[in-house]
Amino acid sequence: MEKEILYKKVGAKIKSIRQAKGLSLMDVVGKIEGGIDKSNLSRIEAGRTNPTVHTLYRLSIALEVSLKELVDVDLS
Repeated sequence: MEKEILYKKVGAKIKSIRQAKGLSLMDVVGKIEGGIDKSNLSRIEAGRTNPTVHTLYRLSIALEVSLKELVDVDLS
């Protein structure tokens, strides 16, 4: 699998979880420990950047899901 496809799948999963919880980008940005800007979160959700494991961990805390759930995507 090309890395860009993986980025898009993980980003789509993050966006789906955020929307299912009724949270806006700004809601999540406000909950992330250590801060992140809205444009960076938007790029992550669009699959245009490779978030670090630490950023994914902070997102999982903000979204109140496990890190495993956040990155559990179909790799086929």
